[in-house]
Amino acid sequence: MTILVIAEHDNKVLAGATLNTVAAAIKIGGDIHVLIAGQGVAAVIEAAAKIPGVAKVLVADNAAYAHQLPENIAPLVAALCSEAGGKSYSHILAAATSNGKNILPRVAAQLDVDQISEIISVVSADTFTRPIYAGNAIATVQSTAPVKVITVRATGFDPVAAEGGSAAVEAVAAVHDAGSSSFVGEALAKSDRPELTAAKIVVSGGRGMQNGDNFKYLYTLADKMGAAVGASRAAVDAGFVANDMQVGQTGKIVAPQLYIAVGISGAIQHLAGMKDSKVIVAINKDEEAPIFQVADYGLVADLFEAVPELELAV
Repeated sequence: MTILVIAEHDNKVLAGATLNTVAAAIKIGGDIHVLIAGQGVAAVIEAAAKIPGVAKVLVADNAAYAHQLPENIAPLVAALCSEAGGKSYSHILAAATSNGKNILPRVAAQLDVDQISEIISVVSADTFTRPIYAGNAIATVQSTAPVKVITVRATGFDPVAAEGGSAAVEAVAAVHDAGSSSFVGEALAKSDRPELTAAKIVVSGGRGMQNGDNFKYLYTLADKMGAAVGASRAAVDAGFVANDMQVGQTGKIVAPQLYIAVGISGAIQHLAGMKDSKVIVAINKDEEAPIFQVADYGLVADLFEAVPELELAV
């Protein structure tokens, strides 16, 4: 049994979600290969080869993969899996990121198998658990497909160590350029704060912040704590902050050591994105707010009084 993990990277840095995905692969069992598709990925190769548990790093370094267009990478992955009569890989895994969710459905379609989305645990080599109904229920899914195509929710698995391995590196000569899409450009949000999904502390604001200007209270607190700043969908929809700050079922899934929810009522869509946090602190003036049902510590108070006091205490 051999597992192919598609690496998450930006051609320069190997994303932490890859370590969580490899952790899931280790629980499945078998040899683990990591595929790096990109251009100018020397630093990524070096990092991937050091991951404990990885036997081989496959490298597809070509301009066709520079921006990881799914129309190009999916046929590459499918071709790798189709070698040796379709038995070269028993499982194909990728993190449940935008890239993973873009690539793997296409791979599954080309291999004519089902996809299992956002697993949070491994029961056996063919059985996995995944959240459904916004995380209110956990489904146990068994697949009889010859190749299991799986996206991994990073928060469900503790990452493996970043160093300690010494995997072999092998170049992949095949180039797949579908010619059906092209990279136009990207606009990346820049911040001195930690990236939301990787931060150990997250401070999030909701509709109770009343407007975008009031998020300054959270920014100041977050800077003192070395935290990332998030928001509920209600705050994003109201235009308080940009949508890349949204935490929840339709936003980013986070599981920091400490999650501070400020002025967030706790709709199930938001809870689905943060309830795996190790410690949850809620500040809300409504003592009946659903957020208090999942909070480890709750403070019923006016956030405009409580947050400045908390900042002074940090």
